[in-house]
Amino acid sequence: MKQVLFPMMAAAMLLSACAGEIPASRSVSDLTLAASNGEVLVQGPVQKVLMGQYVIKDVRITVPQTLRVSEANVYYPIADIVWRGEPIGNRHKQVSAIFAEAAAAASSHLTNGPEVIVELEVSRFHCVTEKTRYTVGGTHSLHFNLTVRDASNGNVLDGPRAIVADVKAAGGAQAVAEEQMGRTQRVVVVESLAGALRRALSVEVGSEMIMSRGLSDPQNLVVPF
Repeated sequence: MKQVLFPMMAAAMLLSACAGEIPASRSVSDLTLAASNGEVLVQGPVQKVLMGQYVIKDVRITVPQTLRVSEANVYYPIADIVWRGEPIGNRHKQVSAIFAEAAAAASSHLTNGPEVIVELEVSRFHCVTEKTRYTVGGTHSLHFNLTVRDASNGNVLDGPRAIVADVKAAGGAQAVAEEQMGRTQRVVVVESLAGALRRALSVEVGSEMIMSRGLSDPQNLVVPF
């Protein structure tokens, strides 16, 4: 399920103070959240959320040159990098740029916790070929290793650990329709990577903790669990 960043609404009695993007709701466990354009993002019971636990000072992305690239237009190329969402070019650089965009989206609301450096090493970026996309569809297979270091001394706080951000790839008429609506392959993979990073850089909390904390840090990242 798509997950969306939203400012923290912690206690029902204080929600009316959160003017603007998110309206007041009845309780922490029964939320109605809306974006500034009025689109409902979450409605109904929410028992747990993920709260960001770091302030990201830098993101370092590595796409090893040893990762094999394939441009073969077959159903399932044997390669580490298969990417057709952009014109033919340096696929390693394109993948690095995609991860940079996803990392920026994931970390932009992280305002609580120690300052850290996040290291991302891509191990697999196997998306669908033209032949697959315009017939049966499949899966964008997105794997990377995550390490979190203390920005002040370089000590490892988390990882390295493997993260999987696989996401369904549309096929046939659905793929064409998505392209026409602007939901390109790049949009889909950036969204999936950003969601995986948000989850990896957050900690699960229950509604009781949210209530007890109130609105002490309303800008910290919170996503539906």
